[in-house]
Formats: sequence, structure tokens, C-alpha cells
Amino acid sequence: MRPQTLTSTLFFASRLHTTTAVSSSTCRAARALIQPSSPLKTCALTTTTTVTTSTTTTTIRHFSTSLARNTTNNTNTNTMASSTALLEAFKARRSFYQLNKELPVPKEKVTSIVQEALIQVPSSFNSQSNRVLVLFGAEHDKLWDITSDILKPLVPAESWDATAARNAGFKAGAGTVLFFIDTTVVSGMQEKFALYKDRFPTWAEHSTAMLQFASWTTLEAEGLGANLQHYNPLVDERVMSEWNVPAHWQLTAQLVFGGRAGEAGPKDHLPLEETFKVAGA
Repeated sequence: MRPQTLTSTLFFASRLHTTTAVSSSTCRAARALIQPSSPLKTCALTTTTTVTTSTTTTTIRHFSTSLARNTTNNTNTNTMASSTALLEAFKARRSFYQLNKELPVPKEKVTSIVQEALIQVPSSFNSQSNRVLVLFGAEHDKLWDITSDILKPLVPAESWDATAARNAGFKAGAGTVLFFIDTTVVSGMQEKFALYKDRFPTWAEHSTAMLQFASWTTLEAEGLGANLQHYNPLVDERVMSEWNVPAHWQLTAQLVFGGRAGEAGPKDHLPLEETFKVAGA
């Protein structure tokens, strides 16, 4: 499945339900990434065409990706189809380093997708410690200029050209999603649940990692390219001062996104015999 076939409703139209049998990979994939309790749905039936041959009659349904009211519950068949499409979206998520500023969807859609991911991703005790800053255009460019300014005195002169080229590749993208952990939330949970005090920082890292993966996968399902960077803590102070980020927001990662100007490289996997065990099956 090509990521660009997945529709804009991934996370943007949250929690999809439909019982219409849809063969389109676009609609299956949209249902896969949406959770099951929202009054919104997609892949709404718009027109129906009946084609009759000498032996069979086939009904072809045409669907739109506009939002519609949910009036039915999901079926087991759709749930099975959705899990397959969701795994396909996971497989399609790759690191795209060759990016441009030509987004295949409006900026507002990118923002909405990240917002929905932020809302839906779980956190320990529903602590909701994740925070996000999205930069577009000149603000995105400024981030990577700042990063270059910080790195240049630190990188050996003989290595600077490679580092500068890498940063130029990030700047060539259309935007960056910056992910943070609100440390006041973590410390508050530590005080409230002292028994798990030493675990809350790790659990907050788990949650931000899920948010990064969800945002990355869903944006690429819209046809964008993206890659995840970690220039924290080097850029933390400048980020806080430039974009008025609270001091208690701890930067964890930067997801660079944009139009695809090249293909993702090959990806190898260790044998499952080395990485997976099952018992009781």
C-alpha cells in the first residue's frame, strides 16, 4: 500500500465507524487509525453505479472522504480489515531525508493530524504529559539555522561540510514538529503516587515515543515524508527563548516533514527467531 493512498481522515477525523463494506485501501486505512467512539466517520457513500453483464450484476460504490455523522457501529469484518491496514501503515512509515517544501496537504491538515494524535495517544494514569510545537515555513527554517549556529563551534572543521549538508536537508523540508514532556506533570504524579516515583519519567518517555510514532506514521500516510531527529539538549535553550516555550517543557525529539523529494533507503530486520517469543499459544 502506498502511503499517499491513505486519506486525510487519519487522526484528523477521529474514531471512525462504518459498516459499509469498503474494498478501497484508502478507506480501510482511514478506519485503521481512528478509534471507535466518535460521532464522525469517513468514506461516506456518495454514489452507486450498477454494471450488468450477461452473467453477473455488479454494484460499484463510490466513496468520498468528507466527514459524515456516525449512524452505525463497526462490525467484526471491518475491525479485521482495519488491523491489516493499520499494520500496512506501520510498514509504510520510513525515514525520508530528501524533502522539499511542497506539502501534499494543507498546513491546517498537518496541524489537525498532530493535534488529534496528541489527544489520543495514551499516557500513564492519563497524566497527559505530552506537549507539542509545530513550526512551518520561516519558523521551521529558523530552527535549522539555529541548530547550525550551535553545532558549528562544536563540530571539527573537517567534518563541518557533512554536518552543514545534513542540516540543509532538514531545512529543505516544510516544517518540524517538536515534542516535549511537561516535567511539572511528571513531578506532580511522583508526588501523588510515591510508590511509582522512579517510574514516571520512564513512562512519560514511553508516551512521547508513542506520540512521535503516531504523528510520523499518520503524516506519511498522507503522502508526506518525514524523519526524526534529536538535537536536544543542545538546542533547548534557544528553542525556549525563540518560541516562548515554558522552561518546564523538556524537548525530546524533532520530526522534520515535507514533500518527498526522494525515496527512503532500504531497511533491514533482524530474524523474528532472535526478537520474538510466544508462550501458551
